[in-house]
Amino acid sequence: MSRISQTDPELTHRLTRRGMLGVAAGATAAALLGAATAPATAAETSAAGGGRPVLPPGRLGIQLYSLRDKVSTLGFAPVFAELEKYGYDEVEFAGYTQGSAGPITLAQLRRLAKDHGLNPIGSHVGYYSSDPSAYTFAQNLTKVLDDAQALGLKHIGTASGPGRYGNTVDAWKRAAEEFNAYGAAAKARGMKFYQHNHSDEFAFATDNPKVRLYDVLLAETDPGLVYLEMDIFWAYAGQFRFSKRPDGSPAPFEPLDYVLRQPHRYPLFHVKDGVSDPSNQFGYRMVDVGDGDIDYQRFIAAVTRLRGERLAHHWQTEHDQPTESFTFARRSSAYLHSLRKKC
Repeated sequence: MSRISQTDPELTHRLTRRGMLGVAAGATAAALLGAATAPATAAETSAAGGGRPVLPPGRLGIQLYSLRDKVSTLGFAPVFAELEKYGYDEVEFAGYTQGSAGPITLAQLRRLAKDHGLNPIGSHVGYYSSDPSAYTFAQNLTKVLDDAQALGLKHIGTASGPGRYGNTVDAWKRAAEEFNAYGAAAKARGMKFYQHNHSDEFAFATDNPKVRLYDVLLAETDPGLVYLEMDIFWAYAGQFRFSKRPDGSPAPFEPLDYVLRQPHRYPLFHVKDGVSDPSNQFGYRMVDVGDGDIDYQRFIAAVTRLRGERLAHHWQTEHDQPTESFTFARRSSAYLHSLRKKC
């Protein structure tokens, strides 16, 4: 498998995380559970080969958006049971409902995760909405933080881009001020507020084509209040899409360099993979972790070998549209557990 440092599949429509509702599925629970006939389990794979694991112990999670079809039909309990078998340690939420599986309280959800040895590490909530009653940071900050606190979350964040007011430098400064306020409110409750990137964050400001918007976000947010969850796949997509300024002049960047310069700002990562696909208008398509071209052995090892950083980060597998979500979860865990540090 070739390993590249430029990966760019932004899906033809922007995927959002607005809970687990509305996902259609016609299969029965038994059929869904039986669909995960995948390669070796994480434990089986990790037993092969020597050397220290690249993946730190207790730090493998999954963004539950990847399993939204199973959550909405089976409910959290069967999903958590599968994740426990696959060797996951943590879960990141994308909503707290379970569709046709029926209602569940936050207290029940927290207990259920604990019963399966899963640590609820974070959650994605919308940044803003035109609806004043919407469940977002801008419209209902207190409720968002109340729910996160009830679940015992250490992190609460958004996968929305900071382009609420446009993509000028001043517009992103204005959004950064709001992020600082959310971060201060989260910190007061013992949590960290974070923003999850897609590829658009690495574009250039419309009023200053020499300025990368992501750099504005980093510069204008307080590092003690606002943290980042780097979606590694989308960061490499940004590298591919925005390696040149609008005038055509070169502007290369390496996503890993952002992390190595300020590792404390990246407590969370999304681990996605992609392969070159000329038929895709963006050049790449998303695949299960380990089947693509992103060198995760290099990336994870580079972060975890920094002094004091091995256990400071959380690695969440994700696939926006997996062919079979349990299979994705199982195979991705097995692959990451198989990685060993090179001697």
